[in-house]
Amino acid sequence: MSYPAPTLRPALLASALALALSPVLHAADAPQQARHDSAPKNLSAVEVHATPLADTAENLTAPVEVLAGSKLDEAKAGTLGETVAGLPGVQTSNFGPGVGRPIIRGLDGARVQVLSDGLGSGDVSTVSVDHAVSIEPFLADQIEVLKGPATLLYGSGAIGGAVNVVDGRIPIVRADAPLSGRAEFRHDGVSDGNTGTVRIDGGSGSIAFHFDALHREAGDYRIPGFAESAEHRAELGETPSPDEAGILANSAVRTDSAALGISWIGERGFLGAGYSLYNTRYGIPGGHAHGAGEDDHADHALEEAGPVHVQMDQRRNELRGGLDDLGPFASLRVKVADTSYTHTEFEGDAVGTVFNNRSREARVELVHQPLAGWNGAFGLQASQRDFTAIGDEAFVPGTVADDTGLFWIGKHAFGPMQLDLGLRHDRNHVDVDRAASAAPDRDFSTTSVSAGLGWEINDALHFNLGLDRAQRAPTAEELYSSGLHVATGSHELGDAGLDTETANRIELGMHLHHGPFELQLSGWHARYDDFIYLANADISVDGAPLRLWRQDDARLSGFEAKLDWDIVDNGSGRWSLGLFADSVRGRLAAAAGTTAAVSVEVPHGDHSHVEQAQVAAGGNLPRIAPSRTGVRLRWERDAWRASVGAVRHARQDKVAAFEHATPGYTLVDAHLAWHLDTAGGREWEVFLDAANLTNREARPHTSFLKDVVPLQGRNLAFGVRMFF
Repeated sequence: MSYPAPTLRPALLASALALALSPVLHAADAPQQARHDSAPKNLSAVEVHATPLADTAENLTAPVEVLAGSKLDEAKAGTLGETVAGLPGVQTSNFGPGVGRPIIRGLDGARVQVLSDGLGSGDVSTVSVDHAVSIEPFLADQIEVLKGPATLLYGSGAIGGAVNVVDGRIPIVRADAPLSGRAEFRHDGVSDGNTGTVRIDGGSGSIAFHFDALHREAGDYRIPGFAESAEHRAELGETPSPDEAGILANSAVRTDSAALGISWIGERGFLGAGYSLYNTRYGIPGGHAHGAGEDDHADHALEEAGPVHVQMDQRRNELRGGLDDLGPFASLRVKVADTSYTHTEFEGDAVGTVFNNRSREARVELVHQPLAGWNGAFGLQASQRDFTAIGDEAFVPGTVADDTGLFWIGKHAFGPMQLDLGLRHDRNHVDVDRAASAAPDRDFSTTSVSAGLGWEINDALHFNLGLDRAQRAPTAEELYSSGLHVATGSHELGDAGLDTETANRIELGMHLHHGPFELQLSGWHARYDDFIYLANADISVDGAPLRLWRQDDARLSGFEAKLDWDIVDNGSGRWSLGLFADSVRGRLAAAAGTTAAVSVEVPHGDHSHVEQAQVAAGGNLPRIAPSRTGVRLRWERDAWRASVGAVRHARQDKVAAFEHATPGYTLVDAHLAWHLDTAGGREWEVFLDAANLTNREARPHTSFLKDVVPLQGRNLAFGVRMFF
C-alpha cells in the first residue's frame, strides 16, 4: 500500500537537496574545520538543554539520558519512541510504524511530556494511542530523556518524565560559516522505504538562519510470519491463508517536514522567529484493536469500514529571545509557540473523525546571579489547548484547557556535595463543550517539590539521591471520554470527578568511572496516591468491552544498570563493550483479584441507561514493559566504525486482569560506517545498518496491537551522509 503525496511535496526536498549539493555551496577558499565528529561522544559530558541551569548529564542529580553524534545517527528511526527505545528505562508505545511515543519507566501518554527545544509539541498524541508525535527524530541535533518526574520544569504532564528534542531551528549563536549543513539519504529494505533530509545553517554578522526538510516514503513492511499471533489465532479459531504471511498490510507511511528560522544575534542577546510544518499519512495496521469480550457483530461493523489510515497536518510559529547580564539576573530567555494541528482518520475512503487542536504556549526563564551560594532560576509557563473532535467516533468532547505554572529551581555546592532544590505551583482549568457533554468544568491546583543530593566521593565515584513529590491534574480525556474508542477497540467512559494524582518518589544512583570502566546504577521506587488508570470492566457496550477511567493507589519501582568497558586501543583499532539492564514493576496497591462494583451510565444513541459492573481494582498495571538486558560491541579504526548488539526482552507474565502474557524475544542489530574528509572541507559518510538480523517475531508488551501487529522483520538499510 502507498499514499498519494500530502500537502508538502517531495519536490520541496529535492530542491533543497539540489541547493545543498550545488557547486556554489561547495566552493571554499580553504579547508574548514570538521562539522561532524564520527567518533561516539561521551554523552555524560554533553550539555543538557532541558534545564535553564545549563549543565552536563553527569553533573545533574536527576537521571538524564542523552543521544547525540554518531550514537544518535545509529538510533534514529521513523518515530521518536523507537529512536529512544534503546536507552535504559525507556521503551516505545508502538502502534504501527507511524506511531511510537516514548514510555519512561513504565509511564506514558499524559505522564510523559514531549518537547521541541523546551516547548510542547502541540499535537494530540496523548489523546489516543494511535496518534503520532509531530516531531521528526531524523532532524534532531540531540535528544534528552529526563527519567522520573520533570514536573518542576514542565508541569503536571511530565510527572513520569520528559523527552526534549533539540533541533536548533531558531539560531541562538552566530554562524561559524556563511553556509554549512548536512544532507542524508537512506533506503530501508524491509519496507522498500526511502528517507531524505537536508539541513542548511548560515548567516552573516548578526544575522543567522536555519532551514531543514525531510521526505520519507515507506510501503507495507515485511514480517517473519503472520500478523496475528498464534495465541490470538487460536483464541479466534482462525486458520490464515499462507498468502497472508510475510507482509503487514496497511503499514505504509509517508511523511514530509520542513522548517525555516532566522535570528538577530547581538553581543548580549538574540531574537529569532521560526515556522515549521509537519505532514504525515500512515496506516493503522491490524485495522482496529480487538478487546477481550468483543463480539462478532461489533468486529464486522468495525471491519466493514475498510482499512484505517490517518492524515495529520501541523503548522507551527515560534518566537524566541534572550538577554544576558541584567544586573541581579544572569540571563532571560523567552519562548513562544502557536501551533495549529488537524488530524483526520479515514475508514477506507470515508472520513471517520476529525481532530483539531490549537495550542499556544509561552515560557519565561530568568536565571539569577548567585545568592547566598545558590545558583537558580525562576520560571513562568502558560499554555492553552483548544481541542475539538468531530465525527461518529469522537469519544472525547471539545475542551479548552488553560495551564499556568510558576517555578524556581536552584543548586548549591557544599564541598564535595551539591544540593538541588525546586518548587512549582500550577493552576489548571478545563472548560468542556456544553453541547457535547453535561459534565462540569474543572479547576485544579497542583504543587510539586524536589530535592536532590549529589556526593562526589572522589574523581571516580559519585552518588546521587533524589526525593520528589509531584502532582498531576487529570486530562480532558480522563475526565470526559464517553464512547467507542476505535484505537483500543473499547467503549471508554471518563470520570469528571477525578482528583489530582500525587507521586512520591525516591531514587538512589551511582556513577563509577575507574580506568577503562564506567558503571552507572540507579534504583527507584514511586508511591502514587489516586493513580489514574483505565480499568477493564466485566460488561460490554454494543459489543465492545467497557473500560472506565478511575483512581486507586499504585506502586511502581525499578532499576537501571549500564556498564561501558574500553577494552583496548591499539593497531587493530579501538574496541569497547557496553552492557545494560533495566526492569520496572507496576501494580495497584490492592491485591490481585480485587474488584470494585460500579454503577455506569451507558449512552445508547439519544438516551442512556444505568448498568452495574465489576472492574479490576488490584494487581498489576497493564502494558508494563518486561525486563531487558543488552550487549553491544563497538570498533573504530581510522575512517571506519562498526558495532553489533543484541537486546533480550524477557517474557512478560506479570499482567493485569483481562491481559495476556507476552513471549520474550531477542533482537540483534549491526552498524557499519566509513567516513571521508575531503580537502575542500566537505565530509562524506557511507553507512549500512541492519536490524532484527535473526528475523525474529517480536511483539512488544507495551503495544495495544501486540497480538495483531509484530515488529518489522529483518531490515538492511544503507545510505550516505554529506556534511559541508
